[in-house]
Amino acid sequence: MHSYRITDAARLLGVSDDTVRRWIDRGILPTTGASPIEVPGDALAAHALDLARSGNDPSDVLSSARNRFTGLVTRVRVDGVMAQVDIQAGPHRVVSLMSAEAVHELGLEVGSLAVAVVKATTVIVETPRV
Repeated sequence: MHSYRITDAARLLGVSDDTVRRWIDRGILPTTGASPIEVPGDALAAHALDLARSGNDPSDVLSSARNRFTGLVTRVRVDGVMAQVDIQAGPHRVVSLMSAEAVHELGLEVGSLAVAVVKATTVIVETPRV
């Protein structure tokens, strides 16, 4: 199971460390019991989805920009030889279709840290080397 320190959780959610600490104190985010404090990846992914649902994009502009989106895997659907991987990167949901073999090789699961590289209509998913 993946877990994230407060600083990393804050960066991934686009908030301050203090905000994450307040969410922990209020019971909004659970911890693993580790020291220093860590938030379970699956709980962080669920909270990222909740935050994304509540936020609106004020620009209201369509864009074809090529970007890298660092975020949390929020869903993995494997069906035979193909898979769908959803990544929540701040307010952005990025979906990639890839082989089931790639999902297994990258170790992608809900709560995993991943980077979606978007160029035209192709989404490439990368994971940090451990």
